[in-house]
Amino acid sequence: MSDTLSTTKTPSPAPPPSAAPSSRSLAIARLRDLALVPAIIAVAIVGSIVNPVFLSSDNIINVLQSMSEIAILVLAQTIVLITGKMDLSLESTFGLAPGIAAWLIVDPALTRGLGLGVLPDGWAIPVVLLVGALVGAFNGLLIVRFGLNGFIVTLGMLIILRGLLTGISGGQTFFALPESMTYLGSASWFGVPASIWVSLLLFAAGVVVLGHTRAGRALYAIGGNEDAARAAGIRTDRVLWIALIVASVLAALAGLLISGRLAAVPSAQGSGAIFQVFAAAVIGGVSLNGGRGSVFGAFTGVLLLFMIINVLTLAGVPAQWTNFLNGAVILVALVVSRITGGKAQT
Repeated sequence: MSDTLSTTKTPSPAPPPSAAPSSRSLAIARLRDLALVPAIIAVAIVGSIVNPVFLSSDNIINVLQSMSEIAILVLAQTIVLITGKMDLSLESTFGLAPGIAAWLIVDPALTRGLGLGVLPDGWAIPVVLLVGALVGAFNGLLIVRFGLNGFIVTLGMLIILRGLLTGISGGQTFFALPESMTYLGSASWFGVPASIWVSLLLFAAGVVVLGHTRAGRALYAIGGNEDAARAAGIRTDRVLWIALIVASVLAALAGLLISGRLAAVPSAQGSGAIFQVFAAAVIGGVSLNGGRGSVFGAFTGVLLLFMIINVLTLAGVPAQWTNFLNGAVILVALVVSRITGGKAQT
C-alpha cells in the first residue's frame, strides 16, 4: 500500500521540450521574407501590360541601377532598425561624405574655387569612408555613451551635416570629379553597372552576417530586449556603436556611388532620401520597434518600391507623385504588418 502511494506521488520526468515551436517560428520567418515576392511578380505583369519596355533587359538594369544607391541606404537603416534605433542622418551622410572628398581633392581652378585640391586623387575613397565612420562614431557617442534619444540626435545631425555640405559648397555643385570618385558609379563589370554588383554583394554579406553569425543574433537580441541581451552577456553598447558606424559607412559608400554615376556632388544630394529608405524598409517587413525584419525582406521592399515608381513613370505619371507614393506605402505597410502580426485590435 505504502509502495503504491509512494509510486503515485513521485512526479514523472518532464518530457523533453519539443522543437516544433522553433521550427514553426523559423518557417513563419522565412515565409515573411518571401511575402513581397508575389507582389513583385504582380507588378512585373502589370508593368509589361502598361508598357512592353518594362521587362526589357535595358529597363531592368535601369531599375536596378537607379535603386542601387538607395538600396545600400536601406541596408544601412535596416541594421540600425533591427537594434531598435533609427538613424535619420544617413541621408545627409550620403551627401556630405563625397562632398568632403570632392572639396579636399578637386582642383579649385576646375570648380570655380569650390575645391581645395589639398589631397591627391587616390585619397577619395578613404576620405569618403572615413567621414562616414566619424559621423557614425559621433552618433554612437551621443546615443550610446550619453544615452540621448536616437531620433533627436540623428535628426539634429541630419540638419548639421546638410548645413555643412551647403557651407563648403556654397550651395553649388562639385563637378570635374577625379576618376577615383567616379569609377564605381560609372564602370561596368561583365556588362552590368558596377553599382549593381556592389549593392548585391553588400546585401549578400548582410544576409550572411545578420542571419548566420553571432553578431547578427546580437543585433536581434538587442532590438528584442536590450536589458535581457545585456543580462545574457552581450556587450550591447559596443554592438550598438559598431552598428551605427557600419550604417554610416554604408551611407557614405552609397553617396560615392551616386556621385560617380552623376559625375558631380550637388549640395542637396540625398535630400529627402530618408523617406524612400523608411518606405522600403517598412514595406520589406523591418519593424520600427526593433528585433524583427531581415536583409532579404528589406531588399524586396526597395525593389518593389522602385518597380512601382518605374511602372508609374512608363505610364506617364508625373514624378511629383513619388513622395505621395512613399507615404502611402509606409501607412499601408504599417496597417498590414499590424494585422498580420495579430495586433489589429488593442
